[in-house]
Amino acid sequence: MAESPPSPARPPLAGYRVIDLSSGIAGAYCTRLLADGGAEVSKVEDPGGDPLRRWSASGAAIPPDGDGALFSFLACSKQSVVADAGSEADLRRVRQLLDAADAVLWSPGSCLADHPTLNPAAILRAHPHLTVTAISPFGLDGPWSDRAATEFTLQAWSGGIVGLGRGAPDRAPVFVGGQVGEWLSGVYAAIGTLASRARGLPGGGGELIDVSTLEVLSMSLTYYPVSFSDIAGRPYRSVRSVPTPGVETASDGYVGLGTGTGQQWADFCVMVGHPEWAQDPALRTERSRVAKEIHDWMADHSIAEIMELATAFRIPCAPVGNGASIPAAEHFRARVAFTPNPRDGFLQPNHPYRFTPELLRAPEAAPRLGEHTGMSRPRRSSEDFPAGDRPLPFAGLRVLDLTAFWAGPLCTHVLAMLGAEVIHVESPSRLDGTRLLAGLPFTEDRYWERSGIFSGLNTNKKSVTFDLADERGRQALRDLLATCDVVVENYTPRVLEQLGLDYEGVKAIRPDVVMLRMPGFGLDGPWRDNSAFAFVIEDVAGLTWLTGYPDANPHSPYCLGDPNAGLHGLVGLLLALEHRRRTGEGVLVEAAMADAAANIAAEQFVEYSAYGTLLSRDGNRGPAAAPQNLYPAMAQDGDESWVAIAVATDEQWKALRDALGSPDWAMDPHLLSSDVRRSRSDLIDGHLGEWCRARTSEEILHELWGFGIPVAKVMQPHQQPELPPLRSRGFFEAVEHPVNGSARHSTLPMRFSNGPARFHVRHAPLLGEHTREVLTSLGVDDATIRSLEQARVIGTSPTAATGTS
Repeated sequence: MAESPPSPARPPLAGYRVIDLSSGIAGAYCTRLLADGGAEVSKVEDPGGDPLRRWSASGAAIPPDGDGALFSFLACSKQSVVADAGSEADLRRVRQLLDAADAVLWSPGSCLADHPTLNPAAILRAHPHLTVTAISPFGLDGPWSDRAATEFTLQAWSGGIVGLGRGAPDRAPVFVGGQVGEWLSGVYAAIGTLASRARGLPGGGGELIDVSTLEVLSMSLTYYPVSFSDIAGRPYRSVRSVPTPGVETASDGYVGLGTGTGQQWADFCVMVGHPEWAQDPALRTERSRVAKEIHDWMADHSIAEIMELATAFRIPCAPVGNGASIPAAEHFRARVAFTPNPRDGFLQPNHPYRFTPELLRAPEAAPRLGEHTGMSRPRRSSEDFPAGDRPLPFAGLRVLDLTAFWAGPLCTHVLAMLGAEVIHVESPSRLDGTRLLAGLPFTEDRYWERSGIFSGLNTNKKSVTFDLADERGRQALRDLLATCDVVVENYTPRVLEQLGLDYEGVKAIRPDVVMLRMPGFGLDGPWRDNSAFAFVIEDVAGLTWLTGYPDANPHSPYCLGDPNAGLHGLVGLLLALEHRRRTGEGVLVEAAMADAAANIAAEQFVEYSAYGTLLSRDGNRGPAAAPQNLYPAMAQDGDESWVAIAVATDEQWKALRDALGSPDWAMDPHLLSSDVRRSRSDLIDGHLGEWCRARTSEEILHELWGFGIPVAKVMQPHQQPELPPLRSRGFFEAVEHPVNGSARHSTLPMRFSNGPARFHVRHAPLLGEHTREVLTSLGVDDATIRSLEQARVIGTSPTAATGTS
C-alpha cells in the first residue's frame, strides 16, 4: 500500500484551539475534521471517558485498557483532558481551557456538558470571545428542545424514512442505516464553526451556533419537498417502491443500476436484450411485469460483466460494497482511500478531500483517557486570526458556480446564504438538471422556471448562460473566471479538461484561485470517468449495504450521496480559503463523492478491520437502541400510520414498561439488559405492535413522550412545516418568485447568534437573468451582447426541449 503524502509544515488551522465538550459521533466527527485541518483539539471528558471509548456496533469486547475502534478513528490528532463536574478545581481547569481557546464544540449528555456553568449560553457569557457550536436533536430552544430523541426517531420526524419511497409497498418503510444524521450533523457543525471564524468580528467577538439534527436530516434525507409541493401543488413522491432495475443480485453479489432518464431506460432495454420494452409507454413508470426477466438476466451475469456493459451504455452502475469488500476494491486501493489507524492499526478511511498543495496533517494517534490532563496552555493570541467587520461570513467572496443537480449547488448555496456572490453558469442548450424536475411537460409555459427543487437550491445566486460549445461562450467564461475568488464544479473530470479549464488552466487565468472539484470517484483511479449519481455513490461506499430488510436486497438511500458530498466539499473549500488568507496562494481541492461517503460509512470499515465483524442491515432495528422499530398505529381516514419507537437506555426501558401499564410480558427482569432485549426483539415487537395498533399516532406520542421515551410519527416530507420545532426556529422562509409566486424554502440547519436573521434574500434566478449585468461588468458592449443573444450563445430560454421531467 502506498504511503500517505507528508503533512504540510503549517496546516490551515494551525494555532486554532478547539475544546470538545461533546459526546457521540456528531461532535467527534466535527472536531476530527477540524483537527485534520491543523486545529489543536482538546477533548474534555468525564472521569469515565466518552461512551464512544466503550462502543462497538457489533458488540465486540473492548479491553479495559483499550478503546473502541470507532473512537480511535474519530479521536485521531486530539488531546484528552479529564475533568470531574463535581470538582470545583476541575471546573476551574475547564474554564482556563476555554479562556485559552478559540472555539468549543458542545452536545448534551455528559456530566460536564450538563453542568449549569457549561451549557452553551453560559459558556458564551463567561467567554465572549468563543465560537460556541452546539449540536442537539431539536435545537437549543423551542417547544421540543427537552424531549428525548434518537437518530431513528429524528429520521421519522424529518420525513426521511418515506421521503424517496424507500421500501416495499407491502412492508414497513425502512430508515437509512448507519447513524447518518450524527455524521452529517458533525459536518454542518464544522461548516458553522469555520464560517464563524471567517466572519472575523471586530475584537475577536464570539457567537453561538445552534445545530439541529432534525433540521440536518430534513435537508439531507429529502429533496426540497416543501418547495416542490408549494410550487407543484402536490408531493414529490409519496408511495414506497422497489426500483426496477435497482439493487440487483448478480451471479457473484449485489450490483446497483439506475435508469433515471428515458434514454437510460431505452439503453438498458437494449443491454438486456429487450429493445421492444422501450416502446411500451406503461413500462416507463411501472415495470413489475418485466421485473422477473430483469432479475433473471442479472443473476446470469457477474458484477464485472454488468459493470462493463452498463459503462458502455452509459447507464449508472456500481457494485454494492460493504465493510469487507470496499477497502479491497481496485479503485479505492489505487487511490489509497484507506489507511492504517496510527495507533491501533486497523484500516480507516483517508481524508474526505485532497489538496494541491497538500494542506492536511497526517492523522496522529488517538489519546488515552486523560493523557493530557494538567498540561499548561498559554493564553490565546489573536494576532494570526482574522479581524474585520463582516455582517455575513462570506461577504465579498465571488464564486463561479459550474455545478448542477444537488451536490455542487448545495455547496455554493450555503456560501450564497452566508453572503458570497455566487454566479451560477448554465448553457441555453444544457440546463441544470434540477430545472427539469418540476413534474411538468415541456409544453408548459416556462417549465424550466417552475422547479421547486431548483428554487430551493439556488436562492441568492445569480444566473448567466454561456454556450460552451462556442468559442465566444468559452471566452466569456474565462473573462468571468478572472474576476472570481473561487471556482466550484461537479462535472465528470473530462468535461472541464476538454475545455482547458482543469486546475492548471484555471490557475493560469487567476493564480490565487481556490478551485473545488467534486468528481464522483476522484481525478484518478480506474473508476475516474464513471457516472456518479447519488445512489451509485451510496452503493459503492457502503451506505446502501446497511439500508433495507435483512431478508431482501439492500435499498439505496437515494439521497445521501449528493448532500454529503456537497457539505464535505464545502469544508475542504473553507480550509483552502483559510490557507489563501494566510499565504495568498491558490489551492486545488479535490473532494470525491465516494471519499466523502466512505467517511460517513467509516464504522463498517473499522469494525470489520478491527474485529472481523461485517455489519449489515437489519430493517428498522439498530445497535444503539432496543427495542427499535416502526409500528403501525390505528389507521385514520384509510391512510396507513406508523410510529417510530427507540429505547436507547435501560432507564428508558423501565419508563416504557410504566407507560404500557407494566404488563406481565415486559416485567421479566432479564429485559433490563439491552443485550437481552435485542435478542428478544421479535417478542417485544409483537407486543408493542399490538399496543400501538389500538391507538392513534397522536395518542401514542402523548403517552410515550410523557415518560421520556424517544418516539416519533413517521411523517411525509412535505409535512415538515407542521413540526413545532421547525416552525419556532424559522426553518422555512417564504420566498416570492416572479413565475411561481410564494413558496416556503428551507434555510440552514443551524442558527447563528450574530445573524443572519433571514437567509433567503432573493429568489432563485431565472435562466440567464444576470447574463447582461455580468457581461457589462466585464466590459462587453451592448452590440456584442445583442450579437451573442442572436447567435444563442447566451439566452434566457432553452434552445430545445428534450422530453418531459
